Amino acid sequence: MFTGIIETLGTVTDLFADQGNLHLTIASNLAQELKIDQSIAHNGICLTVVAIADGLHTVTAIDETLNKTNLRHLQKGDLVNLERCMQMNGRLDGHIVQGHVDQTAVCTIYKELEGSWEYTFEYDTTQGNVTVEKGSICINGVSLTVVNSQRNSFSVAIIPYTYEHTNLQQVKKGTIVNLEFDVIGKYVARLMQR
Repeated sequence: MFTGIIETLGTVTDLFADQGNLHLTIASNLAQELKIDQSIAHNGICLTVVAIADGLHTVTAIDETLNKTNLRHLQKGDLVNLERCMQMNGRLDGHIVQGHVDQTAVCTIYKELEGSWEYTFEYDTTQGNVTVEKGSICINGVSLTVVNSQRNSFSVAIIPYTYEHTNLQQVKKGTIVNLEFDVIGKYVARLMQR
């Protein structure tokens, strides 16, 4: 369980394909605090740490994960949003995030405003996911508030702190991002279908 509040950025230092799996090695200032078998969110994807060495940690993504997320597009040098699991005695500063990406979306509009940034994303509605005006959405692991909710698109506004401390700074028109829709909204939508 996560909150969508990014702890730090990591840098992809190595990608190694092994049959249907992809092993990713990430450099970050969290590496020395991690342990083998720990869950950590990478761009909102809960992955298990399988190796640690010299400021680096390695995780493995299976074919299912690669097909549903933007991990398959990562290259050496790319920035990755990192968040460790939330502690039960801590504050929930973002919203409840499971680390289970529902689908990807593409950035269709990127606007630099006076002191903030606005992004619009389009996604495939055939998977049954929906956004709600002023509801929560997780983009690349970042907890954000939905504005301008439409049938197959929505926008978010980014403050300077979030822009500077997450990989949203690299998102431009055409960039593919991971989406995790609000877990409560998903259950309500499923109940409404019955």
